[in-house]
Amino acid sequence: MNKVISSIPLAQTIVEACAYFGVHHVVISPGSRNAPLTLSFSNHPAIKTYSIVDERAAGFFALGIAQQTQQPVAVVCTSGSALLNYYPAVAEAFYSDIPLMVISADRPKHLIDIGDGQTIRQEKAIHPHVTYSACLKEDVRNGDNTSVQKYNEIELSKAFQQCLKRQSPVHINAPFDEPLYQQTDQVDIDLKVFKQLEITIPSEINPDLANSFVKDWNAAKRKLIIIGTHFPNSIGEEIIELWANDPSVLVFKETTSNVAHPNFVDSIDGIVAPIEKKEDADVYFKKLQPEVLISFGGMIVSKKVKAFLRKYPPKAHYHIHPQKAYATFFIKPIHLRTNVNSFFVHIQKRLKEVKSDYFEYWNQINQSQNRKRDNYLKNIPFSDFSCFASILKHLPENEHLQLANSSTIRYANLMSLPAEVEVFCNRGTSGIDGSTSTAIGASIIQKRPTTFISGDLSFFYDSNGLWNNYVPENFKIIILNNSGGGIFRILPGEKHKTYYQTYFETTHQHNASYLAEMFNWEYRSAKTQSELNKELNHFFNLQKQPKILEIFTPREINDQILLDYFKQ
Repeated sequence: MNKVISSIPLAQTIVEACAYFGVHHVVISPGSRNAPLTLSFSNHPAIKTYSIVDERAAGFFALGIAQQTQQPVAVVCTSGSALLNYYPAVAEAFYSDIPLMVISADRPKHLIDIGDGQTIRQEKAIHPHVTYSACLKEDVRNGDNTSVQKYNEIELSKAFQQCLKRQSPVHINAPFDEPLYQQTDQVDIDLKVFKQLEITIPSEINPDLANSFVKDWNAAKRKLIIIGTHFPNSIGEEIIELWANDPSVLVFKETTSNVAHPNFVDSIDGIVAPIEKKEDADVYFKKLQPEVLISFGGMIVSKKVKAFLRKYPPKAHYHIHPQKAYATFFIKPIHLRTNVNSFFVHIQKRLKEVKSDYFEYWNQINQSQNRKRDNYLKNIPFSDFSCFASILKHLPENEHLQLANSSTIRYANLMSLPAEVEVFCNRGTSGIDGSTSTAIGASIIQKRPTTFISGDLSFFYDSNGLWNNYVPENFKIIILNNSGGGIFRILPGEKHKTYYQTYFETTHQHNASYLAEMFNWEYRSAKTQSELNKELNHFFNLQKQPKILEIFTPREINDQILLDYFKQ
């Protein structure tokens, strides 16, 4: 090795472990206590490093990379409160099954809780939302370091096992004593423990549960499949056609499902919400109530389908996921611990088609609702809803789409997108923090051009996400600025009162133009439908710098336009 690295064994051990287990991307936030790690990571030939100042932005930036590569990505910080700023990204990774590795440099134990600067209790500080906390030991400087080295290797091995097998975040806490900047030009450690470790990601099909599934499937005339957040191109066309052409199967898919077929229902709320308004809603809900529910993928956005299935539960609910199965619909699911494609390939020849009108009945309603939606959009004034429809109409087919939370993902869930568009959103915890940073992290991996759509509060909340030297030229942001948290106007409350506008909507008069200028982004804006159409034609053209298009919509009518849509 020609480049200098840290001579500290613990730093070498962590870095070589990352390289050994396939960590190719490491996001580093500046600091002194993590200097041994920074020195070694930044000079490692197999690892690409990034410098992001804000740890919260760094955590989500790394999460975006891991979201797209589906491989572990490490974040490295100094001691003190820096670690805690990773926590929002860690929680998102935990609930979204993303392999994020948090590596925090720490003070030695004798400096904890004595009033030393930049020192907190870091060991297991984020333990509730990681699947392993490796609390490493400080090297023995003047003596035999063998036992410490073995202990640290074992701890690192356990952390990597959990991260890889469970596709989950882990925390590695590493204490370093001064001096911190000793250098060498060669690795002085022999990683014996790692070379004895084999990691295989389990995906076993339980034959008894498979038999039970086949029996229930073949007997049911009403089978509902719900697809949450799902990685693109991971389900075979033969399986998709199986679901699409079975008369007893209805498929509800969310925008982030990344599964497409004309026979699938794109807008779940477009089906469920109108039923809620009917006097005989119970009759319709009982016709929609499945005998068998099959779910897979990540978190479900639609509150309405959750409410429906909690009140009208299926006889059996199967959830397909290698690791976890939440009781989202208030009934304990039968957990099939594998991936959906492997499972259906395994059992598809045993599945029988039964006579049913379940799909045909609800497909006709779905097509009718889609026509009503399209007619409604033609006649509404300039608003969040109409802008979203215009954006998706102009969206190129090969675009990679990232969505912020709150109203953005909910509007997208009411629309139909081109089948070729890949869609992602941080739905693990559904927080507004970090959406911009995640989208930028994802964009550096994507070969497609990336568009990120955000509300104004989400964008300004994560404005440090723009403080980033790695943004591709073809990265674009669309901001729907309705001067506050417009989604809160949909909820019950005294919208005209000052306290409501201050503490719920958090109204403001900010715009993104100065941020764009600060970070050297192209900035354009639109305040009318004609301006928006003109700007969108320009927006998706080839570019030589990142772009921001900010759309200013009327704050006080957006909520009523959406509520009227459900009524009609």
